Amino acid sequence: MSVPAPVPHLRRSLRRFDIMAMGVAAVVSFDVIGQIAAGGGQAITWIAVLAVSFLLPYALLFAETGAAFPQEGGPYVWVDVAFGRLPAALTTMFYWVTNPVWLGGSLAFLAARAWNGFVFPLGSGTTADYVFKLVFIWAAILTAVVSLRRGKWITTAGAAAKVLALAFFTATAVAYGIRHGFRGLTEAHFTPTAAGFLALVPVLLFAYVGFEAPNAAGDEMLDAQHDVPVAIGVSGAIAAACYLLPVAAILSAAPPGQVTGVGGFMDAAELVFGIYGSWRGPLLTGAAVLFAVALLTQGSAWMIVADRMQAMAAADGGFFTRALGAFHPRLGTPVRMNLLSGVTATAFMVAAMHLAHGDASDVFGVVLAVAITTLLLSYLTVIPALLALRLRHGEVPRPYRVPFGTPGFTVAALVVYAWILLGSWVALFPGTLEAAVGIPYGFRAVWGVSRSTFETFTLGTVGLLLAVAGAGYVTQRMRAQPGDDQRQSGPAG
Repeated sequence: MSVPAPVPHLRRSLRRFDIMAMGVAAVVSFDVIGQIAAGGGQAITWIAVLAVSFLLPYALLFAETGAAFPQEGGPYVWVDVAFGRLPAALTTMFYWVTNPVWLGGSLAFLAARAWNGFVFPLGSGTTADYVFKLVFIWAAILTAVVSLRRGKWITTAGAAAKVLALAFFTATAVAYGIRHGFRGLTEAHFTPTAAGFLALVPVLLFAYVGFEAPNAAGDEMLDAQHDVPVAIGVSGAIAAACYLLPVAAILSAAPPGQVTGVGGFMDAAELVFGIYGSWRGPLLTGAAVLFAVALLTQGSAWMIVADRMQAMAAADGGFFTRALGAFHPRLGTPVRMNLLSGVTATAFMVAAMHLAHGDASDVFGVVLAVAITTLLLSYLTVIPALLALRLRHGEVPRPYRVPFGTPGFTVAALVVYAWILLGSWVALFPGTLEAAVGIPYGFRAVWGVSRSTFETFTLGTVGLLLAVAGAGYVTQRMRAQPGDDQRQSGPAG
């Protein structure tokens, strides 16, 4: 078994707590809480169902693999060892690009909306709106550029702020319910439906995936083989609670049918903070600032890990030029890939602004759908790669093992893969399964744009990514010189 050569200039600085905090910062997504809550009472039901039937086996798979194969690059290395460089390059392209698309679209737009509504008026499509989003994007990129031993404190602070903000909001919603009654929950419908399931499954999968992301910095962990399984377990439990409790709090306070994906969290905060009287305004302003900062650190956490994955693909000869895979000798970060992510996020932000003339409500859902699609599609290769590594490389030391050995691992992989396959189809072709089973589906009412516009944006993005990834691989193959393939052989651990 051969793996990419180690990266020079890296310093081991990630402890167990840092890995856990990075997982929480990346996975707990403020931007999807409102989107999930828009599903109504059955959203709580499906959060619990997927926590058991998807998140649990998913966490088990990546806990074992992340401890057994702790090299820098994480999922890129796993797919490369299992299936070869081309599938790894294509997979990593989808995994990586999700994050500048998400940063420049969903996160920037949601932060701007909160800032415009509760901190300082920006307008929609104005110069101030553009400036805010540009500052937001590049601040996230710069936090990924700094050395990881310093940058980890930014993501840790973001994770702490996120958990504290959600806890404060949930406690406030409970106090509001005690005073005014829990009308939202009493009128909510918790019984699951097929329509609700198909609407929620892609965004819930998107909310739950990503605990393997810190493995992209595997060579910067002090003890990956023992810390990764514990960190994934703890961060997974925190994430499940951070979705279930705030969604229940939003539904308890907001009138039924009034929760929207783009405004769900802050709109609910505006309502429940009324119990603080004259302090309501300042507290809302502070919450909006914290909300924007949490979104920014969420984006930067993903930039830290995804840029390392794509840099490893480039350094390994899978993406245009090895120069893009260079890590800065002093900072130990892939600065060129960080800058490429910033340019990509900026371009996507401008494209999204023109998609709906800067209207956050129309842009948010479509851009989030693109990010969900690209990320879930990458797992269609990653999950089989985990199983292939388990079957073909049993000699690799595995400090943690999925219960019931290889049969248990296989069943978990098949269950997770089935969920990912379903989520990918629903995200890429919304409304098709509803039509197949006779469920009414008003496309423009759901997305705010026509199906042709939506499919042009999503399928066009997927096609463009395949073309760019393929061109990057072929270009590097054509430029390769004898001796370029620097790899090491031996066990991953």
